[in-house]
Amino acid sequence: MNEIFDMQETTLNPSDSLQIVEFPHDGVKAYYITAQATEENMHEVFDRVSAEMAEHDAKIAFQYLFGGRQLYPKAVSAIKQLDWPLTLLHGDACPGECSITGTQFIALSGAELNPVTDGDRLVGNWYDTEDARYCLLGDIRADDLSLSREEQAHAVFEKMETLLKQADMEFTDIARTWIYLNDLLEWYDEFNVVRSQFFKERGTFDKMVPASTGIGAGSAAGEAMVCALLAVKPKHDGVKVFAVPSPLQCPALDYKSSFARAVEIDQPGSRLLTISGTASIEPGGETVHIGDTKKQIKLTMEVVHAILTSRDMDWQDTSRAIAYFKDIDEAHLLEKYCVENNLPELPVAISHADVCRHDLLFEIELDAVKAN
Repeated sequence: MNEIFDMQETTLNPSDSLQIVEFPHDGVKAYYITAQATEENMHEVFDRVSAEMAEHDAKIAFQYLFGGRQLYPKAVSAIKQLDWPLTLLHGDACPGECSITGTQFIALSGAELNPVTDGDRLVGNWYDTEDARYCLLGDIRADDLSLSREEQAHAVFEKMETLLKQADMEFTDIARTWIYLNDLLEWYDEFNVVRSQFFKERGTFDKMVPASTGIGAGSAAGEAMVCALLAVKPKHDGVKVFAVPSPLQCPALDYKSSFARAVEIDQPGSRLLTISGTASIEPGGETVHIGDTKKQIKLTMEVVHAILTSRDMDWQDTSRAIAYFKDIDEAHLLEKYCVENNLPELPVAISHADVCRHDLLFEIELDAVKAN
């Protein structure tokens, strides 16, 4: 069963804390670490997480860092000192003065991490348990930025397939993707055409469409698209990887967006439920509560909760979450909702980003873990 450790007493100042969720599975322990940092203490937060994981004999396998453009110089400097893969993103509309930085790490103990490289860049790791092979990759981007946005998207999907071969895995082993599009609102429909065509060519629709988050966020060099993925290759029939529907929403495929609402990885002793980026969309596929972030948060959280309870889980099983706000000044509304509805303290990172429609103001993705 997952266990949450509140590390606030070990943090650098009272406003910053680390939330660490430990998830044992099949002889391996995964640690999900969530932190909020500032431009001033970003290096210290990285060092603090590294030290905490060293105490657990765990190696960091993955990191996300979200922030404003002004964070780039220090962030890039910090990256050069890291020995783990990092995906660095900024919000499309962030004007530069926003100091909130959400960051998340995934670390592992009890498993040998095998590196996956894109040229001389470390972009991820794969590891084995008795039941399955797992691969977690990030910062996947096209090499040729002179290509059109659609061509870059196709190149990224091809690169995902190529990188997975280093772990002896196929494109159809992907259970979860994270897709960050620069200026998303200008070309999300065109991106969906590219994705759907690639899925069709690779047989994804014949096996399982992965869960996904699609968000408007920029990267350091201005790539049109940056991706991350989780792939799972079962070793026997005792491991099941399957799509989970949303009780309160229609399939995203109904409006030509090729992702599953959620995917569950069910293996002996434990289950991982990864819920796609979820927003204020009603059962027919239309946006609701236009212009009202508070009401959009309420509906979105109700949708996520319905997915959790459909799999015999609840908020306390959350291992990590990322909340995306079109207006970062409204981030406090999520905390207010959680307090008013008596939710436990969630390990959630905050990002300033565009959601996939002009009228969507909030989106959240969430993973939950539970012992069988």
